[in-house]
Amino acid sequence: MSNSLCGIDEAGRGCLAGPLAVAGCVLQSSVKGVADSKALSPKKREELFEEIAKNALYKIVLFSHDEVDKKGLSACLREAISAIKEHFKESDILMDGNCAFGVKGVQTMIKADAKVPEVSAASILAKVTRDRYMVEMDKLYPQYGFAKHKGYGSASHIKAIKQFGPSPIQRKSFKIKALEEGLF
Repeated sequence: MSNSLCGIDEAGRGCLAGPLAVAGCVLQSSVKGVADSKALSPKKREELFEEIAKNALYKIVLFSHDEVDKKGLSACLREAISAIKEHFKESDILMDGNCAFGVKGVQTMIKADAKVPEVSAASILAKVTRDRYMVEMDKLYPQYGFAKHKGYGSASHIKAIKQFGPSPIQRKSFKIKALEEGLF
């Protein structure tokens, strides 16, 4: 039995645009204030990201919108979990949710991102990494509002797709009910 726990969480699974980010994190000392990234303000997440980076070992795996389209979400998640598990082979692995996507030796726990500090930290690392990317994409494609909705299927994002067509970082494999004829 190992003496460390690697928490895994992802950000961007349900997005219409941008990458999927999966983070694995082993805390080397406790970081005050870690919680599920969705429960924290963007400012607090940014502050905690820096604290986690100083007090943890971590690995972040990104899959572009094209890779998500080509491989599929499940395959991307399986690949990321495997890479993180290999990176932290001396650690026990705990992933947020109820599915390890076929990767053996990975424990899962629903709401682990709100209950287990290592998973909370991974949640923050994944979310901040992905959000930073989407803010950069907003500079290239300001008409889509990526800095605000981060590529999720908000009303303003759907409206922008209807008005300007799909952005270059749109996930083409994702069907959007609000766009009856489909994206592409």
